[in-house]
Amino acid sequence: MTAIALARTASLTSARANANEDREQQFNGLIATYMDDLYRYAFWLSSDHAVADDLVQETLVRAWKSMEKLQDVKAVKGWLLTILRRENARRFERKRPQESEMPTEELPASRSDYDTSTEAFVLRRALEKLPQEYREPLLMQIIHGYSQKEIAGHLGISVAGAGTRLFRAREKMRELL
Repeated sequence: MTAIALARTASLTSARANANEDREQQFNGLIATYMDDLYRYAFWLSSDHAVADDLVQETLVRAWKSMEKLQDVKAVKGWLLTILRRENARRFERKRPQESEMPTEELPASRSDYDTSTEAFVLRRALEKLPQEYREPLLMQIIHGYSQKEIAGHLGISVAGAGTRLFRAREKMRELL
């Protein structure tokens, strides 16, 4: 190689090194302020310190790779939190539950006994006497754990209407018991 070619190669290499150092300094400056927020959000999503660490690390890797796509420096926090949220979603995409070969009909019941107490009998009778419009939302809330909003959506009524039906169902159950 000639001296001119060596000089050009050296100047290109040093320019790349300076650009990488500038990019790294810029990146460190952008994320330094929000590291605690990222970790808190990751822990809130996962409830596990190790998973939160992994989420933050993956977020930083993705942010580093796509730093040139950041158009507004003022939007860094939202940009980083969005990357983190998507990383958390990817965590569940990767995890696939193992399916069993056993048909669901053959699975043993988790509870084999049937409550034959007098209280259970009286409660069942009271539920049978309860009008359908009150029984259904009450069972959806108590047995299935639906929220008032979910009950309203399922029954095609307003949230206030679902609340009214639940209130009246409880009142009627008190009368029947």
